[in-house]
Amino acid sequence: MNTTLLLRRHPSALLLAVQLASLLLYPLTDANESGRVLFGAIGVVAVALAVWVVERSPARTWIALTLAVPAVLLTMTATISGNATVLTASALVESALYFYAAASLIAYMMHDHRVTTDEYFAAGATFTLLAWGFAYAYFVCQSWHPDSFTGIRAPDEPRRWMELLFLSFTTLSGVGIGDVVPLGMPARALVMLEQFAGVGYIAVVVSRLIGLGMLRLTRGNKPEPSDTQ
Repeated sequence: MNTTLLLRRHPSALLLAVQLASLLLYPLTDANESGRVLFGAIGVVAVALAVWVVERSPARTWIALTLAVPAVLLTMTATISGNATVLTASALVESALYFYAAASLIAYMMHDHRVTTDEYFAAGATFTLLAWGFAYAYFVCQSWHPDSFTGIRAPDEPRRWMELLFLSFTTLSGVGIGDVVPLGMPARALVMLEQFAGVGYIAVVVSRLIGLGMLRLTRGNKPEPSDTQ
């Protein structure tokens, strides 16, 4: 299977790879201007991939594009100018886009009683989309309510993006390490919503995919055509 065919059949895999790669790149780019521009470009690529994945799902593509176009423009503007207001607006729109893409992928995974390889990739991609969506929501919350979060390092300073993303991943996965702590009521409300989303996602979506996969193996079903071509 060539690379182009692989990406066409498993677009969720590419989105997941870009999201995970950005986790590795961001610590190398957080401290300098050129790195900030690079990470902004990665964000634009992730937004484009999110739209592509949504297009493969039952969702309406025009809704994704309505969110993606201003997200890309605001991200590029914020990356170049560094304007705090534009950066907050960019985070707000990107949060909405990531949540919409995550909901669309969930609909894609739930629309039938078959499980394919791309749906397994979609499960991982959906987790990262939810984590990014809540991290952007935390960023907006912190911009609107500066005392929303504290942490072990420099507790009186605003939390950096990587810290908010770390909080999102630990909350969504149920790990809850606790070195970043929500203080304000809006921040705590967002954290509780993410805790609920994490439990619900594992209980409903992931468990369903695992159950369907085990059922296919038990019945000795042949792999789906999209898995073998």
